[in-house]
Amino acid sequence: MRRTALLVSAALLTGLLPLASAGAATGAEEPPPVPVDRFEGEVPFASQPSEGIFTWGGDSDDPPELELAARDDAPEGDKVLSGTYDISGYGGFTHDFAANEPGHDWSAHKGIRFWWDGKNTGKRVNFEIKDGGANGEASELWTTSFTDEWTGWHQVEIPFTDFAYRTDYQPVGGIDQNLGLTEMWGYALTLPTGTPGTFAMDGVELYGTADPALTTKVLTSSAVYPVKEGGTAGVRISVATTGSAPLAEPVTVAYESAGGSAGAGTDYTPVKGEFTFPAGTASGATHTVSVPTLKDKAAEPAETIPLKLTVTGAKAPAETPQVVIDAHGLPYLDARLPVKRRVADLLSRMSLEEKAGQMTQAERNAVGTGGDIAAYDLGSLLSGGGSTPTPNTAAAWAKMIDGFQLRAQATRFQIPLIYGVDAVHGHNNLVGATVLPHNIGLGATRDPGTAEKAGAVTAAEVRATGIPWDFAPCLCVTRDERWGRSYESFGEDPALVKQMETVVQGLQGARDGKDLDRDDKVLATAKHFVGDGGTEYGSSTTGSYTIDQGVTKVTRQELEAVHLAPFQEAVDRGVGTVMPSYSSLDIIGDDEGPVKMHADAAMINGVLKDRMGFDGFVISDWQAIDQLPGDYASDVRTSVNAGLDMIMVPSAYKDFRTTLIDEVKAGRISEKRIDDAVSRILTQKFKLGLFEKPYADTSGAAAIGSAGHRAVARTAAAESQVLLKNAGGVLPLKKSQKVYVAGSNADDIGNQTGGWTVTWQGSSGKITDGTTVLEGMKKAAPGATISYSKDASAPTDGYDVGVVVVGETPYAEGIGDVGNGNDLELTPADQAAVDKVCGAMKCAVLIVSGRPQLIGDRLGDIDALVASWLPGTEGDGVADVLYGAKPFTGQLPVTWPRSQAQLPINVGDTAYDPQFPFGWGLTTLRTPPGGGTLTLKALALAAAAAQKAGSAEAGRAVVGKARLLVQQKVGQDITPAVAKPFADADHLLLSGRYADAVAKLTEAYRAA
Repeated sequence: MRRTALLVSAALLTGLLPLASAGAATGAEEPPPVPVDRFEGEVPFASQPSEGIFTWGGDSDDPPELELAARDDAPEGDKVLSGTYDISGYGGFTHDFAANEPGHDWSAHKGIRFWWDGKNTGKRVNFEIKDGGANGEASELWTTSFTDEWTGWHQVEIPFTDFAYRTDYQPVGGIDQNLGLTEMWGYALTLPTGTPGTFAMDGVELYGTADPALTTKVLTSSAVYPVKEGGTAGVRISVATTGSAPLAEPVTVAYESAGGSAGAGTDYTPVKGEFTFPAGTASGATHTVSVPTLKDKAAEPAETIPLKLTVTGAKAPAETPQVVIDAHGLPYLDARLPVKRRVADLLSRMSLEEKAGQMTQAERNAVGTGGDIAAYDLGSLLSGGGSTPTPNTAAAWAKMIDGFQLRAQATRFQIPLIYGVDAVHGHNNLVGATVLPHNIGLGATRDPGTAEKAGAVTAAEVRATGIPWDFAPCLCVTRDERWGRSYESFGEDPALVKQMETVVQGLQGARDGKDLDRDDKVLATAKHFVGDGGTEYGSSTTGSYTIDQGVTKVTRQELEAVHLAPFQEAVDRGVGTVMPSYSSLDIIGDDEGPVKMHADAAMINGVLKDRMGFDGFVISDWQAIDQLPGDYASDVRTSVNAGLDMIMVPSAYKDFRTTLIDEVKAGRISEKRIDDAVSRILTQKFKLGLFEKPYADTSGAAAIGSAGHRAVARTAAAESQVLLKNAGGVLPLKKSQKVYVAGSNADDIGNQTGGWTVTWQGSSGKITDGTTVLEGMKKAAPGATISYSKDASAPTDGYDVGVVVVGETPYAEGIGDVGNGNDLELTPADQAAVDKVCGAMKCAVLIVSGRPQLIGDRLGDIDALVASWLPGTEGDGVADVLYGAKPFTGQLPVTWPRSQAQLPINVGDTAYDPQFPFGWGLTTLRTPPGGGTLTLKALALAAAAAQKAGSAEAGRAVVGKARLLVQQKVGQDITPAVAKPFADADHLLLSGRYADAVAKLTEAYRAA
């Protein structure tokens, strides 16, 4: 009786759910449903290869809690699957069938249905099924969703025709993108994020009889067919069946050219006809419809010819294919004209709606197959961190971006998209790419040449996949290592950051932008303007963040000297785009309080564009305008009037574009401001050569992850290693030594590469191609005895030396903030490994991390200590310095604190008592000079001469000798009287004041 009442209730509620069916089909009697899950205990909580239900999530808090709960109102049997969740990233659960048994055949059924205990949350729940492949975790994912918009039990029915191929993630990179249904491996649900919730589910089953017409579909090879005026477009139309079986029934396709902006008889010859794929036709058979265009002498924008298709016996294409007669004869298309003239001509032809589209940037997942690109005249797309095509290969990236660019060809002026990615240490979203050290490691190299080469490798690999724009480099000056983005900074001293900005030339080439159209260069982005590295701890109001996106409170003098200086350098180097910070700026003494950078017209318009002379365009950060006070119209108005030229609105592109147009029409944003923004955007597109070559040039794809590129990354990794202590000359190791290796980061490529690697947050484990530190050591000393015990549980007897590689696991942005589930302490397991190994033998400890880790009392028990930072995929570079193939030459780019209570601590502080000062770094390159103070006096004279002559090379060499002399005398007895002048000397060296640097080093020597 309870079941009957529920079915009646479900019938009454049917209209509430778009994806729910009204119930049994009319006509012939349907077969009984086939159970998948009754949740009575017949399927255990277990994971592959066993059959079972298991949970998953973005971090440790995200997987839901599940139980089989007895309920009197259970729609099926006595128990239901019940759960609670509180998901910040992503989370859900899966039912996988047993991997050691055949997959299930669902092809005879119409769809899948289940009972859901609605809470009327209005939240969407994603439901996916697993098709083909080897097992449930190596299958192809097909997805749809339903909305929880009722209360109580309701049966959700989803026909298989509602499922779409999942484009944002495929576990094995996809298989054939055909929902076969003959080899199914289970299903999964992704639960809503943002607010805690509960759910209950019951009675998952297959229902209905498959409709033969819905197992067959007609496809077109493309949605857009560009053709030069006078040419003939060939629209390829094919038929495909579920399971790739031959057609059981004939399929007829009628076609007719109708509508569009092109004129029938004047711009093209109309076509109309019909053809049939007979029964028995093989799946994949193709027919081509030719659409001839006509040539006249007029210069014209692009014109469209839709080819309307009427299909009988199969599912019609989702979109009407369009033939596009290319724009021709207009001045902006003439590559011989100056860019400025081309921009002016194009801008004069554009409507407000087209201009607003150019100022809009959407995320690739939000636009799906890309139909909205032309519908909304979108100017840009991006991939967020971890947003990749499937499979995640260079060829798939190029194919995906070419597909999006093809959509832009259906617009009036065929303005190409500019596609952007966060390639912050190599093409880090691409599996198999060369992953270089993060910026903190590059800062430790003190080598502008290495930074430029790193940028060049990144640019070449990014452009080879069809991407012309990189959201890098980060020019933040990190002032508090509790910040989760510390590793994105070159260091705490603006003079160091400026020195490493050669990376801009590595990315873009010549300062005037003349190299941007090369197949190995990309548009760079200086970020985050301005002061993101100076946010105060505890000032963030973003979720659980403690410092990221907080408030930078500085005097105007500090702002200029510390945070603005690197951006002036970038502008002088010709950087093409600038991205404002999420953070707020509070200038002491101006009485304005904190101002969100995305709303700060005085800084963006006044300082960046007017005073600094920046002539590129300003791109917002991800959904950043949503953080501004006021309603959405106010957010748009304020940010655009403040000087933002393009707004990153990942999924809100329709609302943004509409709102922007409305604000202009209402007079609250001037047309002059719009024209300025669009001119800046178009200028960069012309410089990049996108109008002439919108599609990917993959000629450089063979160099992605190549030996040559990895050699650059290997050198950078070696140069980034900072030798903080080396008692008894433990390093470099000898190949004759028996080495005991331990620690969580010795053999983990994911930990070694850090955040922003393959996914936004990065992850531990074998996530991409590369060499771990342990593997590098074994390659460097092939005949040596090198044993590995991650937790140091293996016996330690009989070894000459231990190498313990410890540190952090990956994180990015505010997720990594100290106080947001993170600290600067080694984990208990890492501490135990250090204690055991260093208590048993001479030891070297390597810290693989994005920021300093607190060593505390353990320093006395450690013979050699190395700051390895996040060296990237080339662990060989770390091994090179461990075994002496290359010398240790790295220097600290940030101050290494004694305790967290000291933070923030930076060079130039009045009170300065670190564990190791800014600039510290022992070397195995050369022995220190002798002679003490007499030698320092001689070096002071040489430094003064170098400074007067403007010889940077000579000046650095002289100061370097003085540093070695001081470090030799100091040893590990680093007192405040030593640390402060030593750090000050490094700042002076970076600033080109060589004589003053030697004077400070002399002061440190005398204090030792």
